Amino acid sequence: MSDFYQTGVVATFHRLGKLNLEKIEAELTWYSQESPIALVLPSLYSELEGDALKGIVRELKEARYVREIVVTLGTASAEEFKHAKGFFSGLPQKTSIIWNSGARMSEIFSIIEEAGLPVGEPGKGKSAWMAYGYILSQQDFHVIALHDCDILTYSRDLLARLCYPVTNPNLDYDFCKGFYSRVSDRLHGRATRLLVTPLIRSIQRIIGYHPLLAFFDSFRYPLAGEFSMDIDMARVNKIPGDWGLEVGVLAEVYRNTSLRRVCQVDIAENYEHKHQILSAEDASKGLHKMCVDISKSIFRTLASEGIVFSDGFFKTLVATYVRTAQDMLKRYEDDAAINGLFFDRHEESLAVDTFTNGIRKAAEIITEDPLGIPLIASWDRVTSAIPGIFSNIRQAVEDDNK
Repeated sequence: MSDFYQTGVVATFHRLGKLNLEKIEAELTWYSQESPIALVLPSLYSELEGDALKGIVRELKEARYVREIVVTLGTASAEEFKHAKGFFSGLPQKTSIIWNSGARMSEIFSIIEEAGLPVGEPGKGKSAWMAYGYILSQQDFHVIALHDCDILTYSRDLLARLCYPVTNPNLDYDFCKGFYSRVSDRLHGRATRLLVTPLIRSIQRIIGYHPLLAFFDSFRYPLAGEFSMDIDMARVNKIPGDWGLEVGVLAEVYRNTSLRRVCQVDIAENYEHKHQILSAEDASKGLHKMCVDISKSIFRTLASEGIVFSDGFFKTLVATYVRTAQDMLKRYEDDAAINGLFFDRHEESLAVDTFTNGIRKAAEIITEDPLGIPLIASWDRVTSAIPGIFSNIRQAVEDDNK
């Protein structure tokens, strides 16, 4: 059981006692009549062959308050797309599969690019963005929820708790971020524990209080891939197309809505999904690449807030980060000890060393190119440039799903 302590500048909703799932789902069924819910599932084709997604589909069959499930598929052949349609056909909700690499959707992406608007590289960000476009094209939804497709410990109360703060008009939130514990026989979540939190706090130590840093530091699990949002957030938010996705989404939420309309909710007793390799020697993959992308996203977001970076700042930051991360590593070691968990001091220290190199790499990239690859355009911008694009998207998805 979680405690009820409120931390930071965003409201935190805890898991207190036994959940009455029937009650919360009954309320969601009632509220969703006026505030219809669409669930976005960004999926790789390979995940259709794993155990996690099979379990998710079984659980979703009982989530009858969801009006439509939108599966936005990564790169897939015609045969794989056909298989995906069959895989999800057993869901009782209306289910649409977006074939992002198919001919019709490729033409949509080309039309948008020809208008001079960035659509990003293939990946979760681009796939989720197109799913938002399809949902917006229907003009029939109030809430969008999204969660990953590799959750081995999935149960439908995760989705119910995720949707509730944005769907219930008495709570009146625009954005809800999920958080959870990631513990097995050891602590997981290295990118959050040993990168994001100590990096944010190191920047705070150098520049002092900044409202955006306080916002980032308020989230219990800033890299969680699960959230729900009001439909208008999907319309105005820009989206990063790399591993900086989750931090970039939070930055857009910070810009586009009031802090009092942002919350986070404990959505799972424990959460298990695939683990990324550290890739200490190669900055082009694994947690090493994730570190570079996340750090770039944080630096660029702060630069847009008027923070001035210099070579001296980054050198100080690296030294401060190393000290802060090592101090936090000791805390996690002691936390593991009191809970009887395994803790590999060498592997954790190696992660800190790898993240230190990733921060240095990100600093070099930012110094050379402060703007970098542009964010995927907001749908407000796209529809302004191409007024009929929503009709094209809806028709393409419907034709692919026939």
